[in-house]
Amino acid sequence: MTEPLPSSFEDHPEFQEETSLQKFRRRLKEEPLIPLGCAATTYALYRAYRSMKAGDSVELNRMFRARIYAQFFTLVAVVCGGMYYKTERQQRKDFEQAVEARKSQEKRDAWLRELEIRDQEDKNWRERHAAIEAAAKEATEKSKMPASEQDAAEKSKKPVAEQDAARSAIEPSEEKSIGVLSAVKELLSRQK
Repeated sequence: MTEPLPSSFEDHPEFQEETSLQKFRRRLKEEPLIPLGCAATTYALYRAYRSMKAGDSVELNRMFRARIYAQFFTLVAVVCGGMYYKTERQQRKDFEQAVEARKSQEKRDAWLRELEIRDQEDKNWRERHAAIEAAAKEATEKSKMPASEQDAAEKSKKPVAEQDAARSAIEPSEEKSIGVLSAVKELLSRQK
């Protein structure tokens, strides 16, 4: 059974299922200082590398200090952002758990439906297989009986009304075939 999401998520339209890219964009909008600090750290390292290649030790030391300041800025941005968005992140975590529970329940229900369908198919197959085996067994028993016993067994198995219906259905066609045979014989005798 699928439970509705808690009412605390209803008044927040931003709580919706999102892809990884959407989540990355949202987090980038929420905390733009973290990527800015990462970019500053990377730029300082790049400039330090170029200073080292050029042999400028003063610029190299200045860029290493800039890297340390940029990393400190990034760390402060992470901690402050974590404290500022703490309640929203907890709500989002609850939302994602509710969505995951709903999806797992849907998956379980679909799996159970599939098992029921397969079970029904298996039962139908077993019934057909049992009917075929019974017919085969009956046919082998008939083939072992003499012809007179087979006719008696057939008559005892069919009800009288069913025999009459079968006889009435067969007799007209037999009459037609007999009539056709006699007509063909007459034509042949006339041609001679």
